[in-house]
Amino acid sequence: MNAGKIKSLLLAALLLTFTPLIVQAAEPEYSEDEPEIVIRKGTEGKVFYEYVRNGEIIEIKVVPEIGKPYYLVPATGHEGYIRMDESQLLVPKWVLFRW
Repeated sequence: MNAGKIKSLLLAALLLTFTPLIVQAAEPEYSEDEPEIVIRKGTEGKVFYEYVRNGEIIEIKVVPEIGKPYYLVPATGHEGYIRMDESQLLVPKWVLFRW
């Protein structure tokens, strides 16, 4: 065998070896603990981001047209929601721009 064929065979063997690893790394992994986010338009220009886990709303982010966003968290043992200035969820969040 010549050197060119040997290199081609080695390259093919390496590709066959590492292809499953590359494909596996490319697929996003979702955890069951991550909430679903449902976005709804409300009245007065408000946008609601409902964070739902296992069919229950765990938090609602309210983004008014004017003013700062705030969060509504279900009150434990009572009906209704408690208003908070900061999120209670441990979800990755990044602020890219703020003005």
